[in-house]
Amino acid sequence: MKEFNYTITDPEGIHARPAGLFVKAAAAYPCNVTIAKDGKEVDAKRILGVMSLGVKQGMEVTIKCDGDQEDTAVAELEKFMKENL
Repeated sequence: MKEFNYTITDPEGIHARPAGLFVKAAAAYPCNVTIAKDGKEVDAKRILGVMSLGVKQGMEVTIKCDGDQEDTAVAELEKFMKENL
């Protein structure tokens, strides 16, 4: 299992448009991908789960990838977060 932490810099936090793009990026990999905030962990391939976290600017999230292509997934998702959130 690979994971990384990221602090959200987008002034609007994880709102609908970037959440949809993030879910699409996570779904591109066969491994299990989760996103967690304050102890609540959800499937990163489901937009309602991601939106239910209510992540705002300045909050830290943990992205975990476990399974096939986890190394590639964690690298690409970290790049996505830095570029979009």
